[in-house]
Amino acid sequence: MNVLSFADLDKVHVWHPFTPMSDWCAQEHEPLMLTEGQGCYLFDQHGRKYLDGNASIWTNIHGHNHPRINAAIRDQLDRVAHTSFLGFGSPPASQLAQELVNLFPGNPLNKVFYSDNGSTSIEAALRMALQYWKQNGRPERDTIIAFDAAYHGDTLGAASMGGISLFKGSSNQFGYHVERVSGMDAISKIGHSRIAAVIIEPLMQGAAGMKTWPKGMLKELETWCRERDIFLILDEVMTGFGRTGTMFACQQEDVIPDFICLAKGLTGGYLPLAVTMTSQRVFDGFLGDASEGRTLYYGHSYTGNQLGCAAALASLEVFREEKVLEQLPAKVEYFGQQLQSLLEMKHVAEVRQCGMMAGIDIVLQKEPRIEYEASEKMGVRICCDARRHELLTRPIGNTLVLMPPLCVTMAQVDLMVAALRSSIELLCGE
Repeated sequence: MNVLSFADLDKVHVWHPFTPMSDWCAQEHEPLMLTEGQGCYLFDQHGRKYLDGNASIWTNIHGHNHPRINAAIRDQLDRVAHTSFLGFGSPPASQLAQELVNLFPGNPLNKVFYSDNGSTSIEAALRMALQYWKQNGRPERDTIIAFDAAYHGDTLGAASMGGISLFKGSSNQFGYHVERVSGMDAISKIGHSRIAAVIIEPLMQGAAGMKTWPKGMLKELETWCRERDIFLILDEVMTGFGRTGTMFACQQEDVIPDFICLAKGLTGGYLPLAVTMTSQRVFDGFLGDASEGRTLYYGHSYTGNQLGCAAALASLEVFREEKVLEQLPAKVEYFGQQLQSLLEMKHVAEVRQCGMMAGIDIVLQKEPRIEYEASEKMGVRICCDARRHELLTRPIGNTLVLMPPLCVTMAQVDLMVAALRSSIELLCGE
């Protein structure tokens, strides 16, 4: 079948996430079909190349077609692709668990629960936290504290933690009991007797528009939780694996949570795999005879997938062999310098950066600040126009997101920023 026909087949049969399908299926629209990848570049059905400016929706770490990860997947495929993890184990899952545990000095999070994506890693943490208190003497602890504008995934429990109504579908009233707060000032006023856990995206909220937390806030939150014996859940689905400049965001403020949720970059962006890491204390709270009903009855068919574990192990090898973290400080500094240059433009109101992640706010007017109407779809239009300059990325409203793979070169950063500059100039009338 000719690859050029795939775009037509897509419009006939496929329903895309987070996509207005009337626009997608319009006769004049030709879907962009991504067919190949190499390093920071992706290629479409016409052979055109693009810089992967949002790391394939925040997943890719070391670039596409990395020989080390490719080889690991092929080697595992010659053994077995997937086996049940319900009552069985596997060598790559055991080895990966050990390596993840060792990423935290002293092994404070020494238990690893596998699932398949960020939402399910959050679901596992929530279930563990709530069930722990229920069966360990504090059944009244049935409420989770979450933050305004948070995003923790789209499955029912994870979505109930979210603070963005747009992502909640037909109703915002579902799922777990949630107390929603704006920050530490608000959280300190909440009575804590019913609180089981606090959940947060550390350092930066992604879907909120790449919003950064104040420096030191995460450490303050950890202290608040410890003083009240409340579990701290960190959603590092986006921020994990080097995105912030350290392996995990929490390491920048020397914070150790009770649960850390990891996905997206876990396999280097290759395969769906997620983990929920927790402590011996939490694990011990589920031990007992089967008749006591203390077992965690939660899991997925592809839990501990062997191909995914092999890819994740290879990704960690790449971190070590290519000294990825050691190279990040210089890249982060240069990335920031180039981003700051966009503030010279009269339609760029703010640039927020955390490591190799950034949000760029586009406005109609800076002073006083006047936003573009949502109907103008300025963020979408800028990102679509940037394709002419060989850049692929996706906005959040009128916030342009730039989050390249960590293997990006400084020359490629220049190209990405120049592409956005050119599209802003054209569409906003700089």
